[in-house]
Amino acid sequence: MFDTLTDELGGIFDRLTGRGALSEKDVKATLREVRVALLDADVALSVVKQFITSVEAEAIGDKVLRSVTPGQQMIKIVHDALVEMLGGNEETAPPLNLAATPPVAIMMAGLQGSGKTTTAAKIALRLRTKDNKKVLLASLDTRRPAAMEQLAQLAGLAEVECLPIVGGQLPVQIAARAIKQAKLGGFDVVILDTAGRTSIDDELMTEAAAIANIAKPTEILLVADALTGQDAVETAQRFHDRLALTGLVLTRLDGDGRGGAALSMRAVTGLPIKFLGVSEKIDGLDNFDARRIAGRILGQGDVVSLVEKASEMIDQKQADKLAAKMKKGTFDLEDLGNQLRQMQKMGGLQAIMGMLPGMGKMQKQLDGSGMDDSVFTKQLAIISSMTPLEREKPVLLKASRKKRIAAGSGTQVQQINQLLKMHKQMSGMMKKMGKGGRGGDFGGQNPAMPPSNIDPIQLEQMRQKLGSGGLPGLGGGGLPGLPGKK
Repeated sequence: MFDTLTDELGGIFDRLTGRGALSEKDVKATLREVRVALLDADVALSVVKQFITSVEAEAIGDKVLRSVTPGQQMIKIVHDALVEMLGGNEETAPPLNLAATPPVAIMMAGLQGSGKTTTAAKIALRLRTKDNKKVLLASLDTRRPAAMEQLAQLAGLAEVECLPIVGGQLPVQIAARAIKQAKLGGFDVVILDTAGRTSIDDELMTEAAAIANIAKPTEILLVADALTGQDAVETAQRFHDRLALTGLVLTRLDGDGRGGAALSMRAVTGLPIKFLGVSEKIDGLDNFDARRIAGRILGQGDVVSLVEKASEMIDQKQADKLAAKMKKGTFDLEDLGNQLRQMQKMGGLQAIMGMLPGMGKMQKQLDGSGMDDSVFTKQLAIISSMTPLEREKPVLLKASRKKRIAAGSGTQVQQINQLLKMHKQMSGMMKKMGKGGRGGDFGGQNPAMPPSNIDPIQLEQMRQKLGSGGLPGLGGGGLPGLPGKK
């Protein structure tokens, strides 16, 4: 979503960080470039003006002009201003308000096609799995063909119950029936998926207000498509004028839009962004965190989200087994295969790289080399074509065995050699980590759990090192054993 803005701001700050001193003229010139970049990203003009004014007040002073590292101080000021624009310094958005006598009602609002129905199911899944709530989904959309059937299917994926469909009822009648059914069924939460329109009209708002009056929801969430740009901001403002909205959900953050709506909506409406829709999958919903989004926009990655995703996806038994093998200095091809499968579960190489600090430039190198997640699929096919003994003892893999494995996996012997080279390099790293050598000394901290309040200046220094030298311990050529840029 923010790739273009990240690239533009990255170029601006690259020119700053290499300089030893900045004048007031330099700061103002930089802010003019930042202003243009934000406007190009479709951020609302009023928000850009307020943002530039805030940054300028901080930047033109002793903090930057007399700093030993003025470029990095400038990045920190812009980072803090982005955080403020996106919702302030709270670690995460306010949680859903469930502090009422069950069943608590949550009402979904928004235009047709914004992703309300899918988001309703995603929230239901989150409430069931993370908050241990019994959830009832109810579709109030009597206009869109098959809308009720769609919600029923999504409810099955989320493993929650859906209100049975009764033909001929009006939305307000369905809302009343949903509340009654939730009370009788002992549900903790009932989520009401209202109808949308292609545009806002009086009929839509009157119907929404009537539903809210019957259900008395503790949350009225507006679902907005981030790809619609400034139209999403206008939609949010108009809904907020007629309904007592309590929060926003931005969908399609995995799209290729310019990201201005996401940056503008909080500042224009004053409403907190509660969730981000990051994929079409039923679990593709993330908590909104202003600091993390600001970090990703400035190319500082989102290490905390990466760790959270890893903690959810990684098999703890396998992790403990691998840790024990590392201590012994052993790392076979079966272990490598498990690591590749874990990467696939976490969204693949693209998703992981997007969360690492300074990976923007390396990401482009990977794109240019034609390497994608299909490489790991082929490598897994190669490993699966080996016998258990071959996976345990790669030294057995001579020419005849490699030909057999290549035929069985639909690959070439050269690709098998690349995989073995990758394994050899990773095995060497694991031995060092197991012995506490270079790469294994983490200063007494768990290497998988970086702090959530990482200093943007430190991340910028890391970004510069990574941009020129590749991943630490893997050399400047990128990932071990994988094809480099031709």
